[in-house]
Amino acid sequence: MANGSAHTGIDPGLAGLGLGDRGVIVAGAGGGGIGTAITRLLARAGATVIAVSRSPENLATHVEPLAAEGLPVVSCAADASTDDGVAKILDAARASGVPLHGLVNVAGGAAPATWMPATRVTRTDWRDLFAQNVETMFFMSQAVATELKAAGRPGSIVSLSSISGMNTAPFHIAYGTAKAALVAATRTLAVELAQTGIRVNAVAPGVTATPASTAYVGDDPERDRTAIAMGRRGTPEEQAGPILFLLSDLSSYLTGQTLLVDGGLNLKWTHLGADHTSLFLENAEFRAAITR
Repeated sequence: MANGSAHTGIDPGLAGLGLGDRGVIVAGAGGGGIGTAITRLLARAGATVIAVSRSPENLATHVEPLAAEGLPVVSCAADASTDDGVAKILDAARASGVPLHGLVNVAGGAAPATWMPATRVTRTDWRDLFAQNVETMFFMSQAVATELKAAGRPGSIVSLSSISGMNTAPFHIAYGTAKAALVAATRTLAVELAQTGIRVNAVAPGVTATPASTAYVGDDPERDRTAIAMGRRGTPEEQAGPILFLLSDLSSYLTGQTLLVDGGLNLKWTHLGADHTSLFLENAEFRAAITR
């Protein structure tokens, strides 16, 4: 891969962050939300981004246009939840021609069908959400940390938790608990890796307007003004900024932390209605279904 300065589309204002000629893996880059936004921002800062998605179609839609703009982005169709997928991702990072520096664990989430009372959660439900949101994060982090240690290089790992992992998550207990476990894993990894120069942190987004969130969060400006201190939902780009900070040398003395990026939603925490379901779940049939 050519020197980052040879690429068009790089923002000179971001080039001073020290990410030029460094490789960063973004696992979960192809969904058009936070993963795609941080891929774009990292590439504009000069990092060579190994953009990972299970879906070649998503890569073609959301990631390959970034490379077409002249940004240093390498598409990698792989499943980060499998050992073979992790190996493929590391091979792509090695083939990029730049030293590996970082990892962003975006892959995870939860389908609308995972919302339900705690009394209805099955072992399969529980295990699936932990596999998606904790297991994938851990084994990707393990692989990148092993690679960095073998090369004697410092680095930075950033994972996405959720506001659901920082507070209660009524009718979404498995997801909230999995995201809380991700925070715990982040803290322990940070301690174990600190003296190798590898920093491990997390970001916990609040309600963010992403393609995935449209499945159960509609537009309601008045609700947003009531529930969120800043009066609106966040954007994927507003989540990407703190992630970029954690990957950069600006945060060189910061590890084991989870930044709550939620527009002040946690400061008010008034988004639960009288039935303790989230006011963001405006679809009455959906609200009724998850509480049955």
